[in-house]
Amino acid sequence: MRAAFTKMHGLGNDFVVLDTRTQPLPPISPALARALADRRTGIGCDQLIVLEESTTADLRMRIFNSDGSEVAACGNATRAVAILHGSPAHIETAAGILAVQPSEGGAAVDMGEPRFEWEAIPLAYAMDTAAMPVGWDELEQPAAVNVGNPHAVFFVPNCDAVDLERLGPEIETDPLFPQRVNVNVATVDGRDAIRLRVWERGAGLTRACGTGACATAVAAMRRGLVQREVTVTLPGGSLLIAWDEGRITMTGPATESFRGTFDWGDFA
Repeated sequence: MRAAFTKMHGLGNDFVVLDTRTQPLPPISPALARALADRRTGIGCDQLIVLEESTTADLRMRIFNSDGSEVAACGNATRAVAILHGSPAHIETAAGILAVQPSEGGAAVDMGEPRFEWEAIPLAYAMDTAAMPVGWDELEQPAAVNVGNPHAVFFVPNCDAVDLERLGPEIETDPLFPQRVNVNVATVDGRDAIRLRVWERGAGLTRACGTGACATAVAAMRRGLVQREVTVTLPGGSLLIAWDEGRITMTGPATESFRGTFDWGDFA
C-alpha cells in the first residue's frame, strides 16, 4: 500500500504529515514514527503529524516525536496544519482544542492557558515553579511551565554559549521530571526580545520549538523581564508571542516543502 504524505516545516522544525481523512491508514506505531523520521533511511523529520476526523473540532492532530513517543502539543506543527487546512479552524489535540487563523505565509494560533502548578508540569515533588531551587552546572533556578507539554526555562547571559547538547538530555531525563521535560535556554535582549535555544523532549536539539517559545515568553513575563508581547528568536527564525495572563497567542510562519508517497510495508 502506498501512502501519501506532505513534508512541512515551521522555522526549520520539520514534519511529515499523514492525513487519514483522505486515505485510510493502519494504526500508527512508535516504530513507524521512528522509521519515517529517520533522516538517512526514512523521509526525515522532527515530528510525524497524523490528521484524523474529530467529533469536537474541524479535525484532530496527533504528534509523534522522532523517537516514537506521542506528545500532546507542538506549536510549529499547529501552524503548519493551519496552513495545510487553509481556513480558520479548531484543531483537537491531546492538550485541548486550539483555534488557528491562517495568514499569508503563516498562522496565528491560540495555544491555550499555561499551567504553573507543580503537579501540572509535572514535577516529582512540590516546589516553586517560578524559580525552582535546582541546577545543573551553570543552569540554575529554572522556571517550569506546561503549555500542553512540560518545559524548564533557564535564563542565561548568552544562550549560545551553553553546551545544550550535553546538558539537554541530562535535564530532560532527570527524575525530577516524571514525564521528561523540554529544556529551554534563553537570553533576554530587551523588553520585547528574547533569544532561545531548545533541547526538545524526544527529538533533541531543534531549530525551533513553538511551545518552547510560548513557555519561555510566559516565564519571562512572570518574572517581569519582558512586556506582554515579545519576539522570540530561535535558530530557525522568530515567533511573536502574546500573553495577557489568560490564553497565549503565537504568530509565525509555516511552509509546505514537498509532497510524495511511500510504501507502508517498507516502514511498518
